[in-house]
Amino acid sequence: MQLNVLVYVDDLIVAGNDKTALLSFKAYLGDCFKMKDLGVLKYFLGLEIARNKQGIFMCQKKYALDIITETGLLDAKPADFPMEQNHRPALAEGDFFHDVERYRRLIGRLIYLAVTRPDLTYSVPILSQFMQSPRVEHWDAALRVVRYLKKSPGQGILLRSDSALQLEGWCDSDWASCPLSRRSLTGWFVFLGLSPVSWKTKKQPTVAMSSAEAEYRSMSSCTRELKWLKRILRDLGVRHESGMHLYCDSQSTLYIAKNPVFHERTKHIEADCHFVRDAIAEGLIKPSYVPTTLQLADIFTKALGKVKFEFLLRKLGICDPYAPT
Repeated sequence: MQLNVLVYVDDLIVAGNDKTALLSFKAYLGDCFKMKDLGVLKYFLGLEIARNKQGIFMCQKKYALDIITETGLLDAKPADFPMEQNHRPALAEGDFFHDVERYRRLIGRLIYLAVTRPDLTYSVPILSQFMQSPRVEHWDAALRVVRYLKKSPGQGILLRSDSALQLEGWCDSDWASCPLSRRSLTGWFVFLGLSPVSWKTKKQPTVAMSSAEAEYRSMSSCTRELKWLKRILRDLGVRHESGMHLYCDSQSTLYIAKNPVFHERTKHIEADCHFVRDAIAEGLIKPSYVPTTLQLADIFTKALGKVKFEFLLRKLGICDPYAPT
């Protein structure tokens, strides 16, 4: 028997594999506290939950529609992808946006929306860098993201019932992508079987001297996430006997990961090297090469055009049951 309780302030989700134990636990909580049982999980902190034989679908349709309504874009033309390919927000030199609080509120809401929208994971962190003093160009770019939401407000992630409980990571980086600091951008994505469970885009803390160094730091970051998720699954009773696959599109990075010799090229990232190599030696991860054209994490490190963006989005397991067929 297993019983899991997720607590957020005064909201609880109770799950388990024994119905009698669940009922007994809820009755005990009812005796101890004034509590209301809302039944099967359907709505939690803005997340809409639906389930069928295919699995559990999570989205934030109402939350997305609230954002579109608040910005007054219900009648606007939808955008096919969230950010223009050649848009360089860090180099914007136009007038400062007059309503800073409005910009901050919109970006804050988009950050929370990205909980179930991996397709926003690149554009929203890029725009969140300018919340201190946004310019008109930044506001226009944020409104484009909202217009993209209008295309598919009910889009979300499907946790499939037929997925193998095996973790798999994809990591990528965009070397020296920030035109102001020349820091690289790390992006990674993690599957549990066929289901997307974790993703992130983040600017690296220091300047990488080569694309291989930037890619290696991205691999190290994804390895840490995989190890953390593996521990969580172990606590939930799911064990991984085989290594977790980690896909990277840099041949030089894979060579550094598997080569036990340190030299000048790896001296400045030696801690990351030891961390990744130890994980490989222990059999925790199995790094593999994937062509750049098939690198799923590419969507988290740069603005893509419509064709490439939609191709990668389909591969990520994102779906929209509300879309017309």
